[in-house]
Amino acid sequence: MIGKKSVSTHVQINTSPEKVWETLFNAENVKKWNKVLIPIKGDLQEGNVINYDFYQDENGKSSRINATVEEIVHQKMIQQKGGVPLVLTFNHQYLIEPSPSGTTVRIHEEYRGVMVPFWNPAPVEKAYERLLHQLKNFIENE
Repeated sequence: MIGKKSVSTHVQINTSPEKVWETLFNAENVKKWNKVLIPIKGDLQEGNVINYDFYQDENGKSSRINATVEEIVHQKMIQQKGGVPLVLTFNHQYLIEPSPSGTTVRIHEEYRGVMVPFWNPAPVEKAYERLLHQLKNFIENE
């Protein structure tokens, strides 16, 4: 009875994985380019809980979510988890991969829980597309 769904999106950025990593980890700059998943409290370190304001669409309404940083692989991956166990949980990953023309950045998020079959994650996927394009624009126009 527990459902499972996922969203995934990616963007190609004309820069090195090191520059992408530096941009993701620079807490002061994150709020300059990221208008989707904005950290409010907490540091991006394994074991920490981070509070985010999540702007699913551009109408200005946000949801407050908490995520626990599960794993960080330097210049390759950030994994965070959260949600309400058995009801709706998420496993969120940023994946950074070198490519011939720079870096591919992916966001992949999996959902599990009894509410998943009744929930449409498409708006979340669109929000993550916006987030990755904001990252790309910030890095390439900096």
